[in-house]
Amino acid sequence: MPGRRKSHKIAARDPDRNTSLAAFWLAAFCALVVTPICLFALFATNEGIEAMAAAQARSFQGQSFTVTSPGLADGALLTRRHAASAGDCGGENVSPALAWSPSPEGTRSHAVIVYDPDGGKGLGSVHWVAYDLPASTNSLAEGEGTAAPGPFVGGTNTRGLTAYSGPCPPIGDQPHHYVFGVYALDIEPGSLEPGLTRDKLLQAMRGHVLAASSIVLRYAR
Repeated sequence: MPGRRKSHKIAARDPDRNTSLAAFWLAAFCALVVTPICLFALFATNEGIEAMAAAQARSFQGQSFTVTSPGLADGALLTRRHAASAGDCGGENVSPALAWSPSPEGTRSHAVIVYDPDGGKGLGSVHWVAYDLPASTNSLAEGEGTAAPGPFVGGTNTRGLTAYSGPCPPIGDQPHHYVFGVYALDIEPGSLEPGLTRDKLLQAMRGHVLAASSIVLRYAR
């Protein structure tokens, strides 16, 4: 459907067939040298997320890794229940349920990043950063992103919060796209300090992404 961003199932796929060559070689370079320019170029778009994961996860070629949100199809509209409750946002700030399976052999932990590339007046907005989810975890129930304490270490989102912060796009905007990305990592739980921003977490994840995938959900007011 026009205007929708597609989710990306990223699991060590053949980069020549599943990502553009330009994106792949940029990802391969950035897998070795992380700079602010690389981080912006790679993670400001879904293609960048896919290319980075493909470049780092080639040894797991053929394994499938998918993310779903029970009750919500890819590209579906979030409800007010999932929207932010602050100010005039009018929501309940309940994080949607997520599920993923299976994780590649060697996975030690998972990370979740929720990013709105349409937010921040086009500069993007981070709604949730979570990591240190155990390797045995393959789902988060509805509301676990806002519950305290959650089964994860909270990173810092755009609003300076360490938990899920729901959508609150400007009234009248076309539906924003919220990329719920899940990463299978070979990083042992407890290795990362609490409160990392998205950019700092992405730097820490460099060279440690075994597989990644996303589901895109939308919201408008």
